Amino acid sequence: MLKIDNIEVNLGGVNILRKISLDVKEKEIVMLLGRNGAGKTTTIKSIIGIIPLKKGKIFFNGKDITNLPPYKRARMGIGYAPEDRKIFTDMTTEENIEVALSNPNKKNEVIKEIVEIFPIIEKLMKRKGGYLSGGEQKMLAIARALALSPKLLLLDEPLEGLAPIVTKHFYESIKKIRDRGISILIAESNLLHASKLADRIFIIERGEVIFEGRPEEVLKKEEVLKVLRGF
Repeated sequence: MLKIDNIEVNLGGVNILRKISLDVKEKEIVMLLGRNGAGKTTTIKSIIGIIPLKKGKIFFNGKDITNLPPYKRARMGIGYAPEDRKIFTDMTTEENIEVALSNPNKKNEVIKEIVEIFPIIEKLMKRKGGYLSGGEQKMLAIARALALSPKLLLLDEPLEGLAPIVTKHFYESIKKIRDRGISILIAESNLLHASKLADRIFIIERGEVIFEGRPEEVLKKEEVLKVLRGF
């Protein structure tokens, strides 16, 4: 599905990412786990094409997308929900979803699928984005990405700052997305979230992947846990 091969990113003369390699298989939830500033968001933005690479290659469904602009990557089936949401605050929830549709003729079908994933969003359709709570805005950002009918979904810190009960609902919704055949790559800083959701975890520190494995394997690696804790 997705393969990242030794990518490097240099911003302002500083190497932010160093030889990052990772992959996401079909119908898999992969977590890119690391502390703030480790390089998670830069990696996600590199995949969608917002940040250019200095070196390396990115492949999606066997095709080299390294030099494609973001809109072409989206058309190929890569959805993206950024950490800062990027919703239209003066538009309703329904309108936010409408403008993101890959096929406007399938509006009712897509909204039905989104409501099945996020049941609460049905009650928010006529509410403007600026009047939604933080959790509701995160939900809408993911819904907008789903409106593109993606094969791969990139989520940047979707669980940050959520109340425990809301987090539980997001767990369920993210698994529903995976169960619909959509692969998911999540940038995350919380090991608990990763252990609850991920099929595999890549640990990133100072722009380098230092470990890859299943959640239970991460929990057994004390040196990796020290990196995540920061001591």
